[in-house]
Amino acid sequence: MSDNNVNLLRRKDAATPRGVGVMAPFFVARAENSELWDVEGRRFIDFAGGIAVLNTGHRHPRVIEAVKAQLDAFTHSAYQIVPYEAYVRLAERLNRLTPGAFAKKTTFFSTGAEAIENAVKIARSATGRSGVIAFSGGFHGRTMMGLALTGKVVPYKAGFGPFPPDVYHVPFPIALHGISVEDTLRAFQNLFKADIEPKRVAAIVIEPVQGEGGFYVAPPELMRSLRKLCDEHGILLIADEVQTGFARTGKWFAMEHHEVLPDLMVTAKSLAGGFPLSAVTGRAEVMDAPEPGGLGGTYAGNPLSIAAANAVLDIIEEEGLVKRANELGGILRTRLEGLKAKVPQMAEVRGLGAMLAVEFCQPGGHTPDTEFTKVVKARALDKGLMLLTCGVYSNVIRFLFPLTVPEPVFKEGLSILESALTG
Repeated sequence: MSDNNVNLLRRKDAATPRGVGVMAPFFVARAENSELWDVEGRRFIDFAGGIAVLNTGHRHPRVIEAVKAQLDAFTHSAYQIVPYEAYVRLAERLNRLTPGAFAKKTTFFSTGAEAIENAVKIARSATGRSGVIAFSGGFHGRTMMGLALTGKVVPYKAGFGPFPPDVYHVPFPIALHGISVEDTLRAFQNLFKADIEPKRVAAIVIEPVQGEGGFYVAPPELMRSLRKLCDEHGILLIADEVQTGFARTGKWFAMEHHEVLPDLMVTAKSLAGGFPLSAVTGRAEVMDAPEPGGLGGTYAGNPLSIAAANAVLDIIEEEGLVKRANELGGILRTRLEGLKAKVPQMAEVRGLGAMLAVEFCQPGGHTPDTEFTKVVKARALDKGLMLLTCGVYSNVIRFLFPLTVPEPVFKEGLSILESALTG
């Protein structure tokens, strides 16, 4: 049987469950930087980045070189059984790079959800408390604790409950939809009055920019208020930087846009340039709370992924990707803002650096326009541009192109985007 897209789709549907939603009706054969080709030879410009994993692009030569070198040494020992220097070196680097001039420690896992779960474990161990507060619209993974923290039901939570207890949600401030910082802070006070006393809360978990939720940026006033709330009640502040980390927002980490510091930070996705790796970095005394053996995992901190991550940090620094994120983001924002007169469904362009999104609402109001969003995404894909949607109502298109995208390819992608938006 020929491995064309039609036959492969038929095999996929027969062999894999429908619960694994797949966007593209084609199969990738090869990829390079910001482009990929399907099994039939068709080329696509990648503005999806493997869901924020490819800030350094597909198959960056330095990542490939580092992984090949590691393959020639060893591929697995289980860090808890026989440790290796590259793991320690990467931990040292993240301890230096993440915001906060205090003693830190880092531990590695395989996925963002796994890291979030362990951040909650660490917070509970350090505080002796169980309660965790998260935000509506937030996304923290598909494991059971990750789902408990996630603030979107369909498709993530539907049919999978009950979830771990002692997890609570407050609304995320979104000015476009009439939710202010004051509303959010009032919800905290109501929560403390009606559901859980502050001294039972171990942590507040927040994405500095909501990812799946719609690329809503946390207002500085909210972050200051959360830090004050945590300090008043002995609560730990956990920043979920799984999607925002590693130059995407025009800084190494999104929390650098704020004047407050988290106690724990969770990273993953673009940390290892396409290899599975996540991390929890935090205050040394907090990280040391669990007993030996309480943290870890058979594949946690896989040597190949660690090698890739050390290369990724070199690439971001030496190729100036923090600066480039701001440059590319500025070009995209200007292009989108200039199209508002032609596209009345464009309600808002927002984001930080190259972590930008455009939200579509029905013209003249704030009613989410999910159908128009689907149309734009489909038009773009048909013309060879891969885009992702997000938001509670799936009415937001987010942009996660590699920060290494060549200028001609970037301009070509923007032209296709404009064509898709204007019909």
